[in-house]
Amino acid sequence: MSDVFEVAAQPRSDTGKGASRRLRRTGLVPGIVYGGNDEPAMIAVPHSELERQLDYEAFYSSLLDLKLGNKTTKVVLKDLQRHPAKPFLLHVDFLRVSRDEKLRLTVPIHFVNEEGCPGLKMGGTISHNITEIEISCLPGNLPEYLSVDMAEMTLGDVIHVSELNLPPEVELTHSLDPETPVVMIFAPQSESADADDSAEGEAAPGSGPGSD
Repeated sequence: MSDVFEVAAQPRSDTGKGASRRLRRTGLVPGIVYGGNDEPAMIAVPHSELERQLDYEAFYSSLLDLKLGNKTTKVVLKDLQRHPAKPFLLHVDFLRVSRDEKLRLTVPIHFVNEEGCPGLKMGGTISHNITEIEISCLPGNLPEYLSVDMAEMTLGDVIHVSELNLPPEVELTHSLDPETPVVMIFAPQSESADADDSAEGEAAPGSGPGSD
């Protein structure tokens, strides 16, 4: 992991919708940090700072340094609530991590060598069926993303979940069928139509079942 993200938080004692609204009016996002051997702690995070961090894809799947007073705790972003109609963050959850306990976290999938793959050059259409996936690993082995190399993909090729290249000590959580397509390349529409017309033309009139 190349980036180190720090989240500055402050403790909060008031709870309930009214208290959360008051926090938001002062530019803070109410949140909670839980897990590990400590009790859950109610926190507040500056909205502008959190919003800036969220612009980085790696923030969602990296170990974060949560600074609360004089204490720094390793956490991961576990949940984020956004306003359904406005660009506001409503609530954030962080999970404490232990170096000896496996994490379950969703990481993005990056498709590399996509623009130069043979199937695209032949006029095919690329379909990304899955763009993120849940993995399980120890915190020290947490990847920011998984890579799918499309350099050799041609028309009709499919890469399935079972074919994903996983880093050492990283496992899938098996929430998806291994044969679920991750990415595929469809032949051009005209080509598919020509193939269908050709198949129909091969059946001579009167040669089907029941003909005399």
